[in-house]
Formats: sequence, C-alpha cells, structure tokens
Amino acid sequence: MTFLFERPREQNLIREISKFAKKRRIKLYLVGGIVRDILLKREKENLDIDFCLRNQAISFAKALAREIRAGFVLLDKEHGSCRLVKKIENSVYTLDFTDFKGKTLEDDLLHRDFAINAMSMELDKVLNARPTLSDKDLDGLIIDPYSGRRDLKSKTIRAVNKKAFDEDPLRILRAFSLAILFGFTIDKETVKLIKLKGRKLSGVSYERIRDELFKIFHQPGSFNYLSDMDKLKILEIVIPEIGIMRGIKQGPYHHLDVWKHTLETIRQLEDLLVGLKKNKEIQEHLNEVISSDRKRLALIKLAALLHDIGKPSALRKEKGKTTFHGHERIGRDMAENIVRYLKLSNDEWDSLSKMVFLHLRPGYLADNEEITPRAIFRFFRDAGCESVSILLLSIADQRATRGPLTSKETRLQHEKVNSDLIKEYFCRRKEKKSERLITGDDLIKEFKLEPSPIIGKILRELEELQAIGKIKTKKEAFSVARKFMDKSQKEVICSKSKK
Repeated sequence: MTFLFERPREQNLIREISKFAKKRRIKLYLVGGIVRDILLKREKENLDIDFCLRNQAISFAKALAREIRAGFVLLDKEHGSCRLVKKIENSVYTLDFTDFKGKTLEDDLLHRDFAINAMSMELDKVLNARPTLSDKDLDGLIIDPYSGRRDLKSKTIRAVNKKAFDEDPLRILRAFSLAILFGFTIDKETVKLIKLKGRKLSGVSYERIRDELFKIFHQPGSFNYLSDMDKLKILEIVIPEIGIMRGIKQGPYHHLDVWKHTLETIRQLEDLLVGLKKNKEIQEHLNEVISSDRKRLALIKLAALLHDIGKPSALRKEKGKTTFHGHERIGRDMAENIVRYLKLSNDEWDSLSKMVFLHLRPGYLADNEEITPRAIFRFFRDAGCESVSILLLSIADQRATRGPLTSKETRLQHEKVNSDLIKEYFCRRKEKKSERLITGDDLIKEFKLEPSPIIGKILRELEELQAIGKIKTKKEAFSVARKFMDKSQKEVICSKSKK
C-alpha cells in the first residue's frame, strides 16, 4: 500500500493549494522528487514539493503566497521558477512552482534530470484518490512517459535524455548524490554521458557543487561513490587541488602513494564509524550541525580527503629518505582556499583547519612510552571541540598505513591511545570546569601591571598547571606568576644585550 500525504497538516496544505488553483482555473501537477518519494514510501519531516503548470507560475505563486501566508522567493524569472516557504507547527514546507519546459507536460518531464524524477501526478486526482493505494491504483494516477517506475524497481539512476547534463551540469554530481541516498546504481549509458560531459561541471557555481558534495559525505558508503567519481575524473573537477597528490610516493611506513592513501583513509574512516554506530556520545558528536544543514560527519570526511594535501609541496629527499615535514601546516593553508571557494562558514573552517593541522598530533602522543598530563591537556586545549574528530581521523589514517615498517604492535598501541583519549574527552566534558584561581585583574593589581600580552600568557600557563593539578591555591598561582614574570624579564634583557 502507498500512502498519499498521510499527516493532516500536509493534507490541509495540499487542499488549500488545490482549492486556490481551481478558483483560478489552473491545472497543477505534482512532479519530480515528491512523486518518487511517494512511490518509495519515503517520509520526510520537512517536505519539498514540486509543482508545475502550463505557464504563469510566478504570478500564481505570488498570489498563493499571500493566500496561505507563505514566504516567496524568485528563483528564475526567465524560466518561470519560484519557491514558497511555509512553516506549519515544527515543520517547514518548501513548495516550488515552475512553468512547463515545453508545450506539454511530457515535454516538461523530458527536461527533468533522471527518469525516477520525471514522473508526475495531477493534483486534483491525488486529492480525490483513496488514502491508501495499491500499485494497480497508482497506474491511473502516475504519469510516467520515461519509465521512471521501472527504474525505481531496478534501483537505477538513468538520465532522461542525452542533453540532460548540457541543460544543467550539476546533474552529474546529483547522479552520485541520488545513487548514494537510495543505494541505486548509475546506468551504463548515463556513466558514459558523465564521462563525456564531466568538464561542464567547472562552469557550475561552487555553492551548488558544495551542496551536492555534502549530500554524498553525509551518507554511509561515501568511499565507493567518491572512488567512482575519481575514476571518471569528476572529483578533480570539483576540487582541483587533489590532482597534485597523484603518484607521489611515500616512505616505507606506507604501501600506497599519497592519493591512494587518501582514498583508503576515507574507506577506513567509514569502516571505523560503522563499528561505532552504538556509541551514543560519538554519534551525537558526528551528527551535530555545524552550519546550515551540514553536519560534522561530512566535515570529517572532507578533512580525510584533504589531510595530506600539503605533502606534495612538503616533499623532500634527505639522505635517501622521503620526508614531508610541515605538510600539515601547508595542508591547512591549502584547505583554507578550498573552504573559501566552497563558501563554507567560519565555524566549518575552524573545525576543518583543526582536523587537517592537528591530524598528526595523536600519533606523536602514541609514540611516547608515557603520555604526560601536560601533553594531554595541550592536545585537548588546541583541538577543542574537534578533539574526537581528530582522534577518529588519526585512527583511520593509521589503518590506511600498512608499509613494511608498520607493525601490528604500533597500530594496536596507536588505537589504544586514541580510544582512551576519546573516552577521556567525553569524561572531561561532563566535569564542571574549575574557576580560575586568579584573574587578569588580580595580576594587574598584585604586580601593578599595565594591560599587555604577558597577562594572557601567564593566565594560560596557570590554567594548564591548575588543570594537571600542579597548583591548587591562589597563593601558589601568584608564586608561579611571579616566577614567570621574572623569567620573561630576563629573556628580554638577554635579547637586548645580544643586539
């Protein structure tokens, strides 16, 4: 059985729209994703509903917006496309209205992206239908000139026509984002078209590219689709900088070149996350929205894609050894440019920069026989709320490194340290943060100081010592502050004498 607009608030909204259309003697059609989702019995809290009509979509939608008290957004005046946004209770409904792309409905459907999105239903017939429908009942409702229902059954993404990617090259990426969303396969002829038309993606705005790319990152199994995109040279069109990683050989700790290692890191990260599905704290961390509707999970995958992007520029040969000293700093700077053209937010940049810049730090910690409280404090201080992200990335990075000098013992040690630090992070987050023993005002008053950067340095030193239990009283804090100031003054005098 298929259910059409089961929730009362949706039924009422659709009836309002239909009633208004009848008054104006306009025939409305449901089209695209909404029809596909009805057939897939796919429920969404915030529905996107596409309507099409013969013409005058913009003037009709403007009048409807006033009638139902919805927001109006003009999308494309030339092609008669606009959007209404209506909030009902806690749900937001996006209603798109467009003119036919041709003289008939069939012409319009021919200009859609994929066959599964090129089906339609006449709105009046939907409202007059029974609440529950069998597949046979649907035969009389679904307008499907390009066999979209067949593709749904065979789980196939197929371009409606050979000019689909010429009309909108973003559809190349959408083929992959839809495929991963539904677990479908892109049909062979469509793959050939993607390979032929891939370069057209370079003319698409990066905001649109970003949105489709993040849809892929948000889903499990991104590795397989990113690999397919890579084979078709699509990934490098989207993020050109990754091309420099190809063929860059690494040292004996690695078994793959930089680019293949990068892809393997994404695969290992996704395998790791599958094993952590039942960890509530980690799942909450991954699913936190950082900006717009983009979650931390997607940012970690982007960080995995970029974590070694600085290696080609850092490559050096020293006494027969291959080194990449400083690649994390170079990579962070390169990632900043990518963040800029993808138009990610400042919060996303803050998170991504920490992941790329600090991805080596957990490995350094794991290499020590004993990890000091000071080292742990400094890692959590520098990594902040991305501590867990960096630790997960580090595990995946290490798992993707299986050269002849990599041993099982070092891998197990690395994973134990990272796992322990993840637990430590969540434990510390539950603890109430201790108040500072002394403040900046206390320092100014006690030592008759003028406001200066040295106050911040002293406070950071005191915070660290307090956190690891080295100081516990105000008196001890002032004693340390005095020693810190004396040391700083001696360094200044020494520096002047050298000049």
